[in-house]
Parts: sequence; structure tokens; C-alpha cells
Amino acid sequence: MTAKKTLQINLKTIPEMGLAVAIDLGPEWFARWHEEDPDLDFTDARITGSVHLSKHGHDILVRGSLSGQMELACGRCLEPFAAPAAIEFDLLLAPGPANPAAVEELSPDDLDLDYYTGETVDLESIVREQIILMLPLKPLCEEACKGLCPHCGANLNRETCTCSTDAVDSPFARLAKLKI
Repeated sequence: MTAKKTLQINLKTIPEMGLAVAIDLGPEWFARWHEEDPDLDFTDARITGSVHLSKHGHDILVRGSLSGQMELACGRCLEPFAAPAAIEFDLLLAPGPANPAAVEELSPDDLDLDYYTGETVDLESIVREQIILMLPLKPLCEEACKGLCPHCGANLNRETCTCSTDAVDSPFARLAKLKI
């Protein structure tokens, strides 16, 4: 298992004017994240940026900006490609409730609110969540990607297949023959 680096910030180390934290996430971070969660949609990335933490009473305001490049698999042809990544975020951290099970359903105003417990803020989990949020739902290597042939699996961007386009192998093809 990859050695774990952390971004744990002790609340006592945040001065009155705030604390700036430089973020530089390379392959070792993403390799560890993949060990922890093999279903992550990206295979490699290089993300840099900065996060600023400031105290407001017991609440912590986290403002960040991340950018870089991620290697994703195309949703049509399954080929890996490099995709630019950038996000800016604001998140308010409040002290966690005494009984975490008592947290009710979130309202739209609560979506930029999270909780911390104890004397530390886990900046890694916040940054990881923001990186996952910036992933496209259906990554495409290019808008005009032709994808894979549903019959032979050929990558239609690189080759043409000889499969018949007339034959419909749909499980619903029998429904067309029904007489109602």
C-alpha cells in the first residue's frame, strides 16, 4: 500500500488572518485513492492549487482553487485521454453535532455546509470530494467520438467494421411483431 501523506490541519494553527495551504497532488495521491476506492473514474492526475482556511467563531471557511489534468476513459470508445480540470469552491465547516445520527435532511442552503469534529480539519477529504465533483458525468475524448461497434467492439474512430447495420439484435425486436 502506498504511504499515506495527509492534509490534516490543526485548528489551533490557523491564525486570525487565515491559513493558506498549497495543494500539489501527484500520482502517489491518486494511486492511494485508487487503492481505497477502485471505482474512481480517473486513472492518473496532476492537480495543484491553493486552499485558504479562515476562522469565523467556531466555523471554518474553506476557499479553494484547484486545476490540473486528469486521465479519464472516454465514455464512448473507452480510450484514455487527458482532460483539463479546474474548480473553485467555498465550503463552510461547522462543529459537528453531538449526535451525528440526529442530522436531518439537507436543504439547498446546506449544500455548502459540512461538519468537523475534534481539533483537526481533514483537508484531504475536502479536496478529494471537490476533485470528484469536477469529473464530467460522461467524459468524451472528443465531441465527435464514434465509440465502439456494438457487435464486434471495433473502435470506430480508428477502423471501420464489416458488421451489417441492417441486423437489429435488440431484445425488443420481437415486440415489433406483436399484433395488438
